[in-house]
Amino acid sequence: MSGQPAFLFDLDGTLVDSVYQHVLAWRQALEEAGISLAVWRIHRRIGMSGGLLINALVRETGRRISTEEIARIQQRHAEAYARQATQIRPLPGARELLADLSARGIPWAIATSSRLESARSTLDILGVGPDAPVVTRDQVAYAKPDPDLFLAAAARLGVPISDAIVVGDSVWDLLAARRARALGIGLLSGGYGQDELERAGAYRVYADPADLLQHLDEVGVRPAE
Repeated sequence: MSGQPAFLFDLDGTLVDSVYQHVLAWRQALEEAGISLAVWRIHRRIGMSGGLLINALVRETGRRISTEEIARIQQRHAEAYARQATQIRPLPGARELLADLSARGIPWAIATSSRLESARSTLDILGVGPDAPVVTRDQVAYAKPDPDLFLAAAARLGVPISDAIVVGDSVWDLLAARRARALGIGLLSGGYGQDELERAGAYRVYADPADLLQHLDEVGVRPAE
């Protein structure tokens, strides 16, 4: 890795405390479609694209589902998630971490499996404006655990993926990072354990963005002069 690394951030559970709002929104959307699942099963799939998440969960029930049903469930999820927007907060240190990287001239981007419809309100809560480099599910062929989102985010920054560090809270983020051939950092703020994140490819694990901010020197960021 040459010089300072670039950072590619997941959004939900990494920069904003929104994982459980997504879980409850998915449960509501699935139940409206006649699919009843325990919330822990839904949580284990958060971070995947909506289509993959639905297929994976429905597979556990042994039921078949059509493309049209998947689209309806995704729309219901977006609507249910939007109703919970007032409960969502930035994770500790998230705004400060992005501001610190910007002040040092270190490029960063956000790559999320959410579609822009859901992501925009979350980005507003984080204080990320429309000019920030953000790649959403709408802009790539495949979402996590495929590497497309992170590859597109690195391209948006104009940096080789080998010069980027992916920061995520789920095993799906880290699997996508490995497939993109980027280094991965795991955060515990999405509910996955340290051992799970390390097995999925994280070379460092921190509690949340505030913890990462305090340890940037451990991941190749030189001290500010």
